[in-house]
Parts: sequence; structure tokens; C-alpha cells
Amino acid sequence: MNVSFEQLKSMVVYAQIVEQGTLSAAAKHLNLSRAVVSYHLKKLETQLGLKLLNRTTRSFTLTEAGQQYYQHCQEIAQQAEAANQQIENLKHEPEGLIKVTCPVNVGLQIIVPALNMFKIQFPKIELDIMLTDDIVNIMQEGIDLAIRGAPLTDSGLQARKLISMKTCLCASPDYLNKYGRPTTPTELVDHSWVLYKLSSSTLTLTKGSRAYSVKPKGSVSTNNAAARTAFVEGGHGIARIPFYDAAPKIAANKLEQLLFDYELSSIDLYGVFPPGSAGSKKHRVLLSFLREHFNHLAKKCDRDRTITF
Repeated sequence: MNVSFEQLKSMVVYAQIVEQGTLSAAAKHLNLSRAVVSYHLKKLETQLGLKLLNRTTRSFTLTEAGQQYYQHCQEIAQQAEAANQQIENLKHEPEGLIKVTCPVNVGLQIIVPALNMFKIQFPKIELDIMLTDDIVNIMQEGIDLAIRGAPLTDSGLQARKLISMKTCLCASPDYLNKYGRPTTPTELVDHSWVLYKLSSSTLTLTKGSRAYSVKPKGSVSTNNAAARTAFVEGGHGIARIPFYDAAPKIAANKLEQLLFDYELSSIDLYGVFPPGSAGSKKHRVLLSFLREHFNHLAKKCDRDRTITF
């Protein structure tokens, strides 16, 4: 099947629909009307002869074909963006200060290593990094980019999804030897948990078409992800932990993964920024770099059959 120029536009629009979460959000991001975005989606489904999205009045889910097709559309959009960025960099090397804030643990383990590489590639850009688990007021603090693991609540800000990070249930060998290993979701309610204050009070596990909801309870709670993992490693209970944090400790036999045949929701990492930052070349360069960097890491993990992302 030959791909027309019009279909290439529709593929880029489709990638934005998936990434932004709604047709209206994609329209706003692309500076198009919702009707035009809907037109591209319907035309694409007609051309392919397949349904890409299962839509309701307020949301949608991707079909199997939609998920696979999105990967290709996303790659096309990213390659085009990268090509434009490379040409832009040839015209003028970006420079100036970028103020970034992000949670402590994800900052130290993921964001700071990425920014190390970014600084090497763009030495004229100055970085001011604020690591904190508090929700910083972006506008008041003059932040150019905030890394957050939750959707936007302030409609005055903009966001771009950077990566989806897989999660797992973990406990220490000492805890499991003392209290036993849960083998079903229903057994989780009988165990003690290390509670993370910034996450939902209800945990959902899925297996096939079935979903199980659990309300964790425990005597230790914290708002810091690194502290959560440390308490779990210390034998004080079970917790849902991102794979990037758990994987090295599982490999070192300091933690054990539980109920690995059940799926947990991923943590979506967003870059959140004021509308005025979107027009800044240095800001665009940083966002593009982070997305490309994480996309490369995710592909490497899939290729090497590792579970970090």
C-alpha cells in the first residue's frame, strides 16, 4: 500500500490523539479544530480497513491494531521532529538557562543521568535542577520544565508524555520468610504495606479480562519514593515499585517480585511547562532530547529483554 502525503499527516495526527489522551487535547496541541482531528482519524481507519480506537463519549481505548499502528506513527512523528531539530541546531546552537524540577528518586535515577548526556550535547545551555517531592508552583517559581508522574490538573499548563514506566509488587526475602508469600490478589489484604502518599489508595491488578482491587494498609508511609523502597528492603512490608528502581535490587536478591503474572498500571512520566516555554528553542531541544532518550532506552530494554521501562 502506497502512503500518500495526506495519510502521513493523518498518521501524525493519530500519534497525537494517543499521546494527548483525547481528540480535543490533540486538536489543541496541533492547533487544529476537533472536527479536523476527527476527520483524520476516520479517514485513517477507512484507508486501513481497521478500527484503531474503541471510543466512548469521554474516552477511548486502543485496539490491538491501534496499539501496533501507533508505534509506527509515533516513530514517524519523532523522526520528523528530530530532523527538524537537527537542522535548527545547525542554524543556531541553543543557549540560556533552563530551570527543571522533578521528584527526588526519579530525578537521581533517570532524569539526572539523561541531563548529564544533554549537557554534553548542548554545552551552552545552563541547567538549574530542583529535586523535590513537593508539587512546585511552576509559575511562581519560574520553572521551565517540571517532571511529573500524574496528568495535568492545571489547565493553564501544557504537558508532553515522556515515557511509561512499568511497575511491580515487591517485598524483601526476610519479610516473605516471616509472613509468607501472597499467591493471589485476595491474599494481599492480609499483608502489611509500605504506603506511598503520592499514589492512589487503591491498587488494581489485572489478569486477562479480570481486575482485582486492593486497598493497602500498613504502619509505614512516606512521600519519598527512595524511602519507600528502603523500607520495603528493610522488611517492613509490600509496595508497588517502578521497575527501574526494583530491577537492580531484585537482581541482587534484596527484593523479590510478587504476583508477576498479574499486570499493574504503568507510571506515565510527563514534562509539564508553562505555555510560554513552548516557543523557546532551548526548551524544545530539551523536551525532544528527553523523549528520544527514553524512547531509545525503552527499545533497548525490549531488545535485551530487560524490564527497566
